[in-house]
Amino acid sequence: MASEKIINQKKEEVSKLAEKMKEAKIILLTDYRGINVSDVTGLRTELRKSNSEYKVIKNNITRRAFAEAGIEGIEPSLLEGPTAVIMNNDDYLETAKVIYNYSKENDFYKIKGGVIEGKVMTAEEIITLAKLPSRETLLSMLAGALLGNISKLAVALNEVKAQKENA
Repeated sequence: MASEKIINQKKEEVSKLAEKMKEAKIILLTDYRGINVSDVTGLRTELRKSNSEYKVIKNNITRRAFAEAGIEGIEPSLLEGPTAVIMNNDDYLETAKVIYNYSKENDFYKIKGGVIEGKVMTAEEIITLAKLPSRETLLSMLAGALLGNISKLAVALNEVKAQKENA
């Protein structure tokens, strides 16, 4: 039987993780089997650029933290085998993109699923989200479309003005 001290340490670890999960915009669960230390170090470096946190946490502690954070609907199969937990409090899209790109380059690394802004999502949904263009790209596409329509309107109004002057 575990000592009282160890039980209290684990309870404290679960509480801290649950608090982080409540604040996180994205929580990704990944299978890191077959990945060497240098590859994981490179991944952690990429994730730090987007203010993401990468941790390997025991599945039982992760399961209890999800329950304490009030996040329901996590499939039990997501917390089987070696699981890495990636969290970010700022931008979930950038984190999803980094993990997706890494999983494309490394056949062994798999996205199991996760939680985005409190909603449980499957690996397929996360991958679809990661394939979307960045926010800046979407805004520039919108601006280009609007500018094109405004230019067409200006040309049309100029033609109307020229026709009225000639008539």
